[in-house]
Amino acid sequence: MKVVVIGGGPAGMMAAITSAKKGNDVTLLEKNSRCGKKLLITGKGRCNITSSLDMSEFINNIPGNGRFLYSCFENFTNEDILQMLHKNNVDTKEERGNRIFPVSDKSIDVLNAFESEIRRANVKLITDAKVTDIVAHENEVKAVRYIKNDRKEEIKAEKVILATGGKSYPITGSTGDGYEIAKKLGHTVEKLQGSLVPLTAKNESLNVCKELQGLSLKNVGVTLVDKENSKVIYKDFGEMLFTHFGVSGPIILSSSAHLLRYKNIEEKFLNNQIELLIDLKPALSEEKLDERIQRDFNKYKNKEIRNGLDELLPKKLILPIIELSKIDINKKINSITKEERRCLVKILKNMPITVNGFRPIEEAIITAGGISIKEINPKTMESKIVNGLYFAGEIIDVDAYTGGFNLQIAYSTGYTAGK
Repeated sequence: MKVVVIGGGPAGMMAAITSAKKGNDVTLLEKNSRCGKKLLITGKGRCNITSSLDMSEFINNIPGNGRFLYSCFENFTNEDILQMLHKNNVDTKEERGNRIFPVSDKSIDVLNAFESEIRRANVKLITDAKVTDIVAHENEVKAVRYIKNDRKEEIKAEKVILATGGKSYPITGSTGDGYEIAKKLGHTVEKLQGSLVPLTAKNESLNVCKELQGLSLKNVGVTLVDKENSKVIYKDFGEMLFTHFGVSGPIILSSSAHLLRYKNIEEKFLNNQIELLIDLKPALSEEKLDERIQRDFNKYKNKEIRNGLDELLPKKLILPIIELSKIDINKKINSITKEERRCLVKILKNMPITVNGFRPIEEAIITAGGISIKEINPKTMESKIVNGLYFAGEIIDVDAYTGGFNLQIAYSTGYTAGK
């Protein structure tokens, strides 16, 4: 059978490999000069391959239509991808948060393994090929049209797998082409938004973030709160980063997946109702933290407060915290009142940042939204609208938290479509 796969990311490569191993004549079309450009930058270039969690727990980490993926996850698991990589001499290791990485810490090793599989399966790879259309006749795919070297080409196909990715990181080739191709064939594209995306701050909070730009905090707690009703939207613990526009880092990116699904979020942003509270000392209760501060204050009682918190906080954080606590930065420690000290404790446990939006989709790690899952058969990934058309990866309206879950979605949907 003549199969054409469009898109050489992890989903497309997995689909092509699987289909070819089933004995099909497979052509993989990739618009970049090499496959896997986005794969190379995942996990900060280290490639968070998957999660070590049991596959039954993956659904809980996929806020965007996770249940749709049950069959795919049964077809191809985290163990399956690791087996494929080990077969290609890529050893793996587990890190904090059940994250699996190559031992080498190099995403290129993972890509090389995929490329070896592609060659072994005799997939015909055509790079620098920009697909413009899937030709369908009487609701059945017939061919794929693409442009290479400024020439229009057409390749006949009995089956087509569309795996062109989302709209995040357009520099890697994810420019949303696949959505337009699918729309022409009658498919619905659910609203596209950036997920796993940094958050922006406003007013005084923005000034604080700018002052702290580049400061990375490890082992902090964050809570996103709707101030209107004191509702906790999201709570997490881990690493975050201050930037010139607001906040970023792993726990912030994960929080964005919750925020974008929160009711009337744009209105809430406009009305300054969304607040990020940072617990800078999550291991200490307020009482224990107060005792710790009293010990430090006793030690440095003749110093000004701005010079007496070096043991407690990173240098860059001291002045902003004192200012947020409404304490005079020149005040001597021995003249600080009990009330002022309590204010300092409150800020250290609940440093407030007013959040007013998301960075653009182009800066997001993944795209939320995409081809409606109502129009795809979850057991095969085939279109319910056009016979012989299949979908795989980020183009589908599914998205997960950080931690290797989105890549596993790519492998599992790619495998299922290819099969």
